[in-house]
Amino acid sequence: MQAHAVQSLIQLQQVTKRFGDRDVVRDVSWNIQPGEIFGIVGPSGCGKTTTVRLMTGVYIPTSGSVSVLGKDPATFKASDREQLGYMPQLFVLYPNLNVLENMRFAASMYGVSLTKRRKRIDELLDFVELDQARKTLAGNISGGMQRRLQLAAALVHEPELLFVDEPTAGIDPVLRGRFWDQFQELKAMGKSLVVTTQYVNEVAYCDRVAVMRDGQLLLVDTPDGLRRRALGSDVLTIRVDAEDLRNAVRILSRHQLVLGIERPHNAPLGSMMVYVDDASTALPELIAALNSDPTIDTRQVGEYNPPFDDIFITLMERLETPVSKEHSNA
Repeated sequence: MQAHAVQSLIQLQQVTKRFGDRDVVRDVSWNIQPGEIFGIVGPSGCGKTTTVRLMTGVYIPTSGSVSVLGKDPATFKASDREQLGYMPQLFVLYPNLNVLENMRFAASMYGVSLTKRRKRIDELLDFVELDQARKTLAGNISGGMQRRLQLAAALVHEPELLFVDEPTAGIDPVLRGRFWDQFQELKAMGKSLVVTTQYVNEVAYCDRVAVMRDGQLLLVDTPDGLRRRALGSDVLTIRVDAEDLRNAVRILSRHQLVLGIERPHNAPLGSMMVYVDDASTALPELIAALNSDPTIDTRQVGEYNPPFDDIFITLMERLETPVSKEHSNA
């Protein structure tokens, strides 16, 4: 039983949630492992928030099953909920209380003892960089600061598992990056996180990502796996002196590790994209192959990492059906 719990922090099995005659979430299955940042990405209205509410026990599935920490979250006792933290998308704290008063209220609601409360609040206000705003009314701080206050409140009882719903929606890119820095710090502390986002580029910060559309799960994969799905393989970018391009293409096209070569549009002269099965294996071998011809002047070699916006568009165009249950549990 203990081994199963370690392997499966959260498990969804063919979960559907229906409101009226509409399936808001349909036949979703996945496993989430301890110690990972699991991202849920998709356009607004695709079912991300509903799925989080199913995992936290706010909603009960119409069909299928949800297991969190080995239990059905709809049956959680207070002691079970102490292991969870939840940061909602909308600001739900008290605007007429100051930052410190909101933290004290959250600590009392979660049952944090008086002996631990002050130290814990001080640590968290420092962590979210709100220490200097502790006496400011929550209604008078910026939207980004309100998000950070909600994160601190969700962590005040030291939960093992944190659900974060659209934490970066509508805030500037610099602050979005700082949030993800904090999520990485929480992971390093041993926390597990489930984070929803509509910003596709943020999947790069996750260990694994679920891609949703219209209430359905399209796929679950690592960021590198998403790149490979979109590109079909690993891709290297190689640039040589323009006069050497023909000779370089001749050498590389004969190499056993090369699957194909393309000359990209709007790229510097002498550039090519080389498709391979494994970039880490192919890169040194292809460099050696080019260096074997002293007439070739190699200017630049590296792995091609397209923006996740481009990857997402490609995947959306290709994926018309939801992922199978077997793939989602990988």
